Amino acid sequence: MTFERLLRNEANVSRLVTSAHGRVGLPRPQAVRRADAKVSRDLTRAALETAHHAALKEGASTFLTSLSVPFFGLPEDKAEQATDIRPDFAVVAPRRDNGTVVGSWLVMGDAKDYERVRSRIGDNRLLKGFLQVALGAEAAKQWAEIPDGMSVHDRGVLAVPRNSFLQPTIVAEELKDHRREVRARVAERVALLATAEPPVSHSSSSSTSPTDSSGSASPPDVPDEVLAAWVNHIEAVFDPQSCSTCSLFNLCRDQLRASDDPESLLVELGIAAEDRPALFGLLDGSGTVGPHVSQRLADVVRATRNGRPLRTGRLRSDPVGEPRTVDVILAKSDSATLGVHGMALRATDPAGNTAPWSSYTFSAPQAPATRRHVMRLLGEQLARVMTPADPTTGLAAPIHLIVPDSPTADLLVSIADSLAGIEINRLRWARDLEAGRVPLTYDGEPVDMPEPLDEAARLAVSFLLEEDRARAFVSRTPIVVLRDVLAFHLVPGGPLVDAGRLDLLTAWASADPDTPIDHRAVADAIADSPHTPGARLANATSDAIHRAMPKPGRSGRTLRTSPEYRRLITEELHYKTTVVDQAVEALSFIPASATRAIRESFEGSAQAVWRRRLDYRANDLVRFGRTTRLWRNNQVELFDSDTQADRLCTLLADTCVATDAAHDAGVRDVALARVVATNPLQLEVASRRIGEGTTAMALHVNGQACIEHDTIELKEQKGSVQLRGMPTGVFEPTNDEDDPSWYWTTTVDLDAFAAEPTGEGTEILLLLDVELKQRPAGAVNIDRPTVDASNAPKATCTDDSYHEDPQNHGFCCQNHESREAGVSDFFAEQRAQGLMNPEVWPPLVDTDGFDVAALTQPAVTTVDETDRPPTDLTMDDLD
Repeated sequence: MTFERLLRNEANVSRLVTSAHGRVGLPRPQAVRRADAKVSRDLTRAALETAHHAALKEGASTFLTSLSVPFFGLPEDKAEQATDIRPDFAVVAPRRDNGTVVGSWLVMGDAKDYERVRSRIGDNRLLKGFLQVALGAEAAKQWAEIPDGMSVHDRGVLAVPRNSFLQPTIVAEELKDHRREVRARVAERVALLATAEPPVSHSSSSSTSPTDSSGSASPPDVPDEVLAAWVNHIEAVFDPQSCSTCSLFNLCRDQLRASDDPESLLVELGIAAEDRPALFGLLDGSGTVGPHVSQRLADVVRATRNGRPLRTGRLRSDPVGEPRTVDVILAKSDSATLGVHGMALRATDPAGNTAPWSSYTFSAPQAPATRRHVMRLLGEQLARVMTPADPTTGLAAPIHLIVPDSPTADLLVSIADSLAGIEINRLRWARDLEAGRVPLTYDGEPVDMPEPLDEAARLAVSFLLEEDRARAFVSRTPIVVLRDVLAFHLVPGGPLVDAGRLDLLTAWASADPDTPIDHRAVADAIADSPHTPGARLANATSDAIHRAMPKPGRSGRTLRTSPEYRRLITEELHYKTTVVDQAVEALSFIPASATRAIRESFEGSAQAVWRRRLDYRANDLVRFGRTTRLWRNNQVELFDSDTQADRLCTLLADTCVATDAAHDAGVRDVALARVVATNPLQLEVASRRIGEGTTAMALHVNGQACIEHDTIELKEQKGSVQLRGMPTGVFEPTNDEDDPSWYWTTTVDLDAFAAEPTGEGTEILLLLDVELKQRPAGAVNIDRPTVDASNAPKATCTDDSYHEDPQNHGFCCQNHESREAGVSDFFAEQRAQGLMNPEVWPPLVDTDGFDVAALTQPAVTTVDETDRPPTDLTMDDLD
């Protein structure tokens, strides 16, 4: 509602209409009018007629809001039962032929207050928005009462926030394919109405379906007994994740819970239909599991039936609770993309001392000052855990942020992304002031000069942008998600989707081992909790905090924080910190894996590049969305080495993953072998790739990871980590041509790596075609992932490198102050030549999308927010 209020603001209407013209390829509007149809079909008809005549007579464009257009394609007896389609806005523009106005264009639009995560809106969200625009465009095209001479344009527009101030911008797209899909979807629904059969799925209706006032699909006239029979047969379509937004979800789940059919439990858990037959043995008492079923799926069923969580047996390779880590918790504001109500954090210093939690409450959750405060607090903790780099190697132990869930990481990185953009613009405007120029936004408006980032905030922003650059690499862990770590070691019972909450995992992890757990009672208690373990709040708590939140006074200054607001935030943060403490305690009982040191070594090598970026203040504020195409192309080459290194570490430490890989026909380098004789060692290998001279390394012997044995030595090398003492060898054929087994002579005795002596039937998981080193004999190297050398200072760069040789150091160690000063001068030259003025046509597109508000533009921080959300509308109505 706030975004729509900004959309209709007088200061934004002309800008939006002009942008819409430019995005769809129309000439600049000569004049802009506005009208409101008040969600009335009659008023919409009249407003369109008036706008059409204004386009013909005056050449004016009209911004129409709150339209109401009848649904299309329905039989006459059903048409009036369907709720009208309600586009948020449309633009009526003159339609010209050789410069002469011959009619008008109707450009359909919709308003979407999409959150920009890491400066971008996801393509799938834009797709859904343009489908709704296409629905309105197709309905208008088929409406017989639109004015003669008015044509629906082939392109449509979305008004979306261009920054965290919710200032709207226009995005346009061709609607031809979207309208074709809309027509197909409507035809499907019409066919269902004609046959009077219930839908094939009970999930929520799509945006292209006819809806009633509550937003749900208009039901056909179906006899009660037919509808009851359909609801009672839900096994084929019920999914606890995708069905959770359906109004029938609780009904279907209750029926599954009450059913005596064992398959109903598998349906309730979210087990796919193709996997259920293989898991029936876990329900009928036989205990057998079909082949090629994921170990984790089987463990979920076992944990549910037994009422006790299962430990995966994997050792820890994560840094949770270790030195040089910072635990971070946020309470996100639902009323703003980057709003933060509260924050709690603590650090574990290099000596291993963990400080108590420090909690903070912010009275203005969506203010830029709050975001800077969050980064400043985080930067101070990061500075505490950083250690100096080794002067000889340039490497230092890596640091990590520990967050409870992925949305917390996304929020932190998005805040850093926003502040980095503001700081880059500030540097450009500082150059304008130095050169005696008036600082202007990209659109040529007077700027609201932001405050500079202090050193602590700069450190946090820089580190979080390193996470942004590292997100495509599986081995990189600047930010560690605690929920994912705990789920790696613990398998709870209940639906698979429930394991997505950290507090449910900790509830299973801390339960009394002598008392079976009712997975339904635990899941229901967690779902009904007023608190959440992650950044996003429960609906009831979010509403209560919003009501208690301080409101701006008449002077524009925020009023003092109320005790109720502080109490609600404090309780929420206390719950979150308690859950994190429980998770850390649960992990503390799991021993560390030898691969932890390998992964820390890899991360340290990668963070050495970030430290150089930070030290030289060069490219450390470059957001992922602003990186060059050359840089992104270079990352593709790095991705292969990163994936391979991560995969080898996982295969070495995780028996379950290695077993699944051996059973996967598409995996060629992992094989399962069984001992058929011991003197000499003779193996039967389930792989057709074995031949004379094939090299192999034993990963696991009878479920025991070989790398975890205390005789294994890890040797750090410049380009790899070497494993010494692992059982390796070469396959040789037996003398019997009819014998499918092979001799395998190992460098070390396998008996040392298993709980029992190696004998007939011993199972060995092998990694094939490994490169064996001569010194020491049988050693195996794990290559380090290639580090990012593009747009980053090199190890050979110095403080004077750019000044002495700007030609060769312009893309590596030139600091931001120098680089942005050059950009500012370039913009000034372009404006002097008339190429970046607001009058340029078509409108320039600010691809950076920096979070900077012009002084003349209304924003979420200035618009009146006294209105309360309407209680008679659903989310579907608002969408």
